[in-house]
Amino acid sequence: MLEQQTLFPASDGGETLTLAAFAQRAYLDYAVSVVKGRALPDVADGLKPVQRRILYAMDQMGLAANARPVKSARVVGDVLGKFHPHGDSAAYDAMVRMAQDFSLRYPLIDGQGNFGSRDGDGAAAMRYTEARLTPIARLLLDELDEGTVDFGANYDGSQQEPKWLPARLPMVLLNGASGIAVGMATEIPSHNLREVVAALQLALKDPAVALDELLMVLPGPDFPGGGQIISARADIRELYASGRGSLKARARFRCEELARGQWQLVVDELPPGTSAQKVLEEIEELTNPKVRAGRKSLSAEQQQLKQVVLAQLDSVRDEAGRDAAVRLVFEPRTAKIERDAFVTMLLAHTSLETNVPVNLVMLGRDGRPRCKALTEILAEWIEFRVDTVRRRSRHRLARVEDRIHILEGRQAVLLNIDRVIALIRGSDEPKPELMRAFGLSERQAEDILEIRLRQLARLEGIRIDQELAQLRKDQAALGKLLGAEGALRRQVGREFDDDARKYGDGRRTLIETAERAVA
Repeated sequence: MLEQQTLFPASDGGETLTLAAFAQRAYLDYAVSVVKGRALPDVADGLKPVQRRILYAMDQMGLAANARPVKSARVVGDVLGKFHPHGDSAAYDAMVRMAQDFSLRYPLIDGQGNFGSRDGDGAAAMRYTEARLTPIARLLLDELDEGTVDFGANYDGSQQEPKWLPARLPMVLLNGASGIAVGMATEIPSHNLREVVAALQLALKDPAVALDELLMVLPGPDFPGGGQIISARADIRELYASGRGSLKARARFRCEELARGQWQLVVDELPPGTSAQKVLEEIEELTNPKVRAGRKSLSAEQQQLKQVVLAQLDSVRDEAGRDAAVRLVFEPRTAKIERDAFVTMLLAHTSLETNVPVNLVMLGRDGRPRCKALTEILAEWIEFRVDTVRRRSRHRLARVEDRIHILEGRQAVLLNIDRVIALIRGSDEPKPELMRAFGLSERQAEDILEIRLRQLARLEGIRIDQELAQLRKDQAALGKLLGAEGALRRQVGREFDDDARKYGDGRRTLIETAERAVA
């Protein structure tokens, strides 16, 4: 019946569609808009559109790491007014997440004020908080003005915005991403910068490098909050080979010895997706269970679990503070309780041990969303980076050649300054006269007419010669770089190492295979 219903013909003679065909087309348009415009990161810079627009707007506002921070409301207003015509809460929420060191492995925004907590507390209103970029955000923004990326019109055509940022390292792996689109979702874990660079170097030298060789230097994710990955190496390998799977992770803990033979269990690193507040709520539910809906009393399972926990656990408290971002303390009922059994009980019944979903879905360089294996991600990103450096080198070469052209024009007139002055004074149209008299181009003649006389003095001539000598060296180096693919890839590799030395840090998450805790 639905197939028989048609829309009215368009007044301009356009096509007539059945209602079903129109609904299908409209839904596909909506799905593509959500996938590309909101939910999925781009393999090039690892950012969703709203994140890219926030960083670009902050860069345009001059909010570098050494600048004075401004109110977050100013940044959000700029983003909404110029680039992202959506709700202010969506933009501010994305901005807050990029400032949280417990959400991103390498935060891109330096937030001043209350930007939320691990326990799920929300950030203060944007009129109270302030923000600026972090130093590592320069990895995404530094080469924007060097012809490295394409720009397009914003939503109303009044501004130009970058289609992606010229990332110097793959942020899609460093910070990961999380999002739900139409018919697909992404869950990309974060990784350690030094390990990612080591994997990039292997893939750069050998595009056909095997996954096993990559996993020797990039063994697995590195979560912002640390913790421990207990999955088997074979499971981790399968995850990176297919781009989809899950990891088993748990908190890291230690036993603190107290007086008179007493001890307590201290948790100072939690797995991703787990907070101290969540664990406390789970302990409360275990020790003081609520009657389930539709029942008149506690189930036998609830009562039994309550007795098991209370027989071993005396108290739990959250001692997190300025000195420790996470510190959960569990006190056993007596010091005689077996420590391993106590730990197993807590891991089995709380979020101290959990599954971490992984789904490496992202927009490729062709603009299509797809789940990618680790080898594909690295190969595609290296292709993007080599192309970016090629474009940057061409831009720099054009700039060098333009400067050489200008200085050669100045050289040509430097020894004839009196004649130049006389020609300019005696001519109504000095530009064509200069071009004829000294064999100058239009660009060189315009430069001569615009410079001050003191820039053509004898001392300035020495400076011109020195600058020209350096520029010609730069011209030769850039020409050599652009003339050989191998030289270009070696330059990319050197920049990887420079960034690793500048921004790299140690691994936080321990990877050590262990059995799941079973009650």
